[in-house]
Amino acid sequence: MQVAYVIVCVCLSLSLIHKTSAQSPEEYSDSYMECTDGYEWDPQSQHCKDVDECKTIPGACQGDRKCFNHYGGYLCLPRSASVITAPEPPNQGVNVDPNEAFNPCPVGYEDRGEVCVDVDECEQAFHDCQLSQVCVNTVGTYSCHCPDGYTKNGIECADIDECRYRYCQHHCVNVPGSFSCECESGFRLAGNNRSCVDVNECEMGAPCQQGCYNTHGSFLCRCDQGYELGHDGYSCDDVDECRYSSYMCQFQCVNEPGGFSCVCPEGYQLQGPRLCQDVNECESDTQQCEQGQTCLNIHGGSRCLESNHCQEPYVQVSESRCVCPVVKPECAHLPYSVVHRYMSITSGRSVPSDVFQIQANRVYPGAYNTFRIRSGDQHGDMYIRQINNISAMLVLARAVTGPREYILDLEMVSANPLMSYQTSSVLRLAVYVGPYTF
Repeated sequence: MQVAYVIVCVCLSLSLIHKTSAQSPEEYSDSYMECTDGYEWDPQSQHCKDVDECKTIPGACQGDRKCFNHYGGYLCLPRSASVITAPEPPNQGVNVDPNEAFNPCPVGYEDRGEVCVDVDECEQAFHDCQLSQVCVNTVGTYSCHCPDGYTKNGIECADIDECRYRYCQHHCVNVPGSFSCECESGFRLAGNNRSCVDVNECEMGAPCQQGCYNTHGSFLCRCDQGYELGHDGYSCDDVDECRYSSYMCQFQCVNEPGGFSCVCPEGYQLQGPRLCQDVNECESDTQQCEQGQTCLNIHGGSRCLESNHCQEPYVQVSESRCVCPVVKPECAHLPYSVVHRYMSITSGRSVPSDVFQIQANRVYPGAYNTFRIRSGDQHGDMYIRQINNISAMLVLARAVTGPREYILDLEMVSANPLMSYQTSSVLRLAVYVGPYTF
């Protein structure tokens, strides 16, 4: 910036003091003292003092003109002009004669009662800094600077776009004279106000219903075993394990919060977490049979059987064997002996299935033995498969579902054609089919 300097030669013009009467100097009073134009009487120093028209005359200079005061008057010069007064008084900063018409102080200073004091051009608006600039007062003059965050662009100050220099780790927001950094969601500004550090949402009250796992810039909600994460990503819903598989439990699955349990039907108890095992009511004393009865355990329950189960004309010869005496005429057409046996099977057995093996206890010499179902199976659910001359197998031919019971008379007929005799014995087998497949 070029500055025009104007050298002003200030001629000495004595201020006039008019005496109103013949009095001694010591008798002068304020009312009798007058100063020439551009000066005013200073009662404290008892001298005429220069009037600063730039301060006392509002709008002394119009437009882009700048007011410069000098003793006895003022100048209106361009704002870029600077005034150098000559001659410069030799006694700078010391007492001077107030009647002298030249400025006793150098440029940038003003007389403050016989001393020269630096003029704050910035405070008194005696500067030509642009509106975008900052005026900085210096000794005897001033300087114009751009504020922080601005740079010189011609005579004006332009904002510096700090975001071009990648000062921020994530996002930079430029503002006039400065900038600010912002972080993405899940991060916060570090102490240097530029870097971004991860926020641990789990420690800050993340809205997870159960467990929380912090991740880089975010978090994940976790659920306890037996629960699954809801659609909102925060809540935990109970998992219905019974819905996913019908094989979770052998009999019935009961869903519970966070898990499940298996239950068994009446007459069964849990064996482990999922299987059902028949309860032996005869051993647990849950089945109370009367005197003369025997307790028989079957799948899912029990029966009380009469200890003496032989019917006329049979007589009991052992706990389970009845014999028809040959001396009784009615025994001529009946099997010689009846042996009672009992068994229990489950429902839904795969077929054909071997159920019970028959073994002859007594074999007549030269006799040929045959086995058959004498009675008790009206629908042909079972049949006899003979193994050899003394044994046979009872086979389940059709799948049966309980609860159900069969009373089968399995007969073994012994015949000897050479001896011309034939006899038979019966195995009375009670088959109880349980209500379940276990």
